[in-house]
Amino acid sequence: MRLSTEVVHLGRPPREPGGPVNPSVVMSSTFHQGGDLVYGRDGNPTWSALEEAIGGLEGGTALAFASGLGAISAVIESLPVPGRVVVAGDAYNGTRRLLADVAGRGRLRFRTADLADTDATLGACAELCQGPDRAVSENTLGSTGLLWLESPTNPLLSVADLPALIGGAHNLGMDVAVDNTFASPLLQQPLDLGADVVVHSASKVLAGHTDVILGAVVTRRPEVAAALETRRSLHGAVPGPWESWLVLRGIRTLAVRMERAQANAAELASRLESHPAVSTVRFPGLPGDPGHELARRQMRGFGTMVSFEVKGGAAVAESVVAGLKLLTAGTSLGGVETLIERRGRWAGEDRLPPGLLRMSVGIEDVDDLWADLELALDQETVPPLA
Repeated sequence: MRLSTEVVHLGRPPREPGGPVNPSVVMSSTFHQGGDLVYGRDGNPTWSALEEAIGGLEGGTALAFASGLGAISAVIESLPVPGRVVVAGDAYNGTRRLLADVAGRGRLRFRTADLADTDATLGACAELCQGPDRAVSENTLGSTGLLWLESPTNPLLSVADLPALIGGAHNLGMDVAVDNTFASPLLQQPLDLGADVVVHSASKVLAGHTDVILGAVVTRRPEVAAALETRRSLHGAVPGPWESWLVLRGIRTLAVRMERAQANAAELASRLESHPAVSTVRFPGLPGDPGHELARRQMRGFGTMVSFEVKGGAAVAESVVAGLKLLTAGTSLGGVETLIERRGRWAGEDRLPPGLLRMSVGIEDVDDLWADLELALDQETVPPLA
């Protein structure tokens, strides 16, 4: 079946006369002895339905976690000591802060790279993986090193050459993890390109309604899945059954949400390019975007995220956001409503252009969205009355 059909049907109960069409929310912390389930920290039927759906979409074994950062932490904390990680310089802020925290405790070393520069990224991998202190543990994720990829990156929307980077990292003996939150499995399936692990903040595009916190990890390596499952139980980063059900319900409309939001994103990006208050638009769907051709070959769409820079820097960017009436000033993404924020306002994001605004485009009428954006931007280009 096509993915747009699978999002509707994966994770359903067996088709039995009189049986439910939807899985139940199983609210129980313990289970009768003698079966596969014993205690709620180790499993829940509602998790299982969600994991079946996400695993089916990505093509591997999925594990749900209490949050996206919980999923990322499980992967990072599974690395042998000393771990070695190469990550995008503009990767998700939480990923970089986690790596800095773990590195500060002497458990790993990491280096940032521009993922759009394949040769430079693989060069950083080669340099980091050299040396006698590297940890080599057979069948352990990241035994020689881990390349952590995002494509498009968050928030600069650079497109990484996933096949080249995954193949190059494997040639160096490194494993590869891909944060697929922005694209979702509808637009790309990194496991099919050779990645060892895929991570999602399922709170975002998969859930789609800005009402839940949940994460997921997907892999085709049984030993990695087993290790991550143990990590989840021991560290307690388990998802709630209600949250799992909400994400599964959100997945049902993933294809139609993505279709509408992507069309809106493309139209808004095109209009932003011609506005005099905007200096740069970052969106892989634009023909002039540096990652356009690669994204066109590698993805099945260009996504729902648009980042753009306004002239005048941070003060003007904050003024634009303050002038919006329909778009919501918020720090998440992937919901049905359009969210926007100046990313440089957060600690650890000072490397970003000060006037950069990241916009997660929703499913509203595109002309209503543009009318709101245009009015806020126009206020920054019209000179004040004397």
